[in-house]
Amino acid sequence: MNNAIITGASRGLGLAVARALAAEGWRLTLDARTAADLERAARELGRLTEVVALPGDVADAAHRRALVAAAGERIDVMMNNASALGPSPLPALADYPLDALERLWRVNVLGPLGLIQEALPRLHPGATIVNVSSDAAVEDYPGWGGYGSTKAALDQLTATLAAENPGLKVYAVDPGDMRTRMHQDAFPGQDISDRPAPETVVPALLDLLRNAHPSGRYRMQQPAEAQA
Repeated sequence: MNNAIITGASRGLGLAVARALAAEGWRLTLDARTAADLERAARELGRLTEVVALPGDVADAAHRRALVAAAGERIDVMMNNASALGPSPLPALADYPLDALERLWRVNVLGPLGLIQEALPRLHPGATIVNVSSDAAVEDYPGWGGYGSTKAALDQLTATLAAENPGLKVYAVDPGDMRTRMHQDAFPGQDISDRPAPETVVPALLDLLRNAHPSGRYRMQQPAEAQA
């Protein structure tokens, strides 16, 4: 049975990918910060496959250790999807609270790297790491400097991990704008109903998991498109 860890799996892209893998019979180890939302997702997915759900924060080292331990000895896919946006409305860098920025880096950069460090001994040759990035990592959108800086750092970590672990497939994935709670929080009071649902991204992401694409940064279009 294929085995995956997916963080931030109670809603949005994480839940959409978990649903697709559950339908194929993957064993899933899931996390999210909100226990009630994660429990609801686990009940749904548990009708299809074996699910272990651990609420917690990827910034917490003990939680990361528990996730990897729950996943078992062989991990096929690790998807670092859990992420924080930071203050909303999004502040300019000149006004960015540094304690909030430090928290953002702990969740969006150190959390994924710490989880990868824990999981590496259990990632067999050919296993896949997916780090969910953003176009804010490469574009200079006003207000997105805090969040974007964390995703730019995650992109760099992804590229270096790929160079250091040539036996693994290591991807930074930019899913594009999606109709999610985080995206709504970034645009309070605005109508984001024109954004595509997270489910529209899943086919291109599954293509990365199933096929021999080289490690790198990908925009989730159909098919998955490599980005320099």
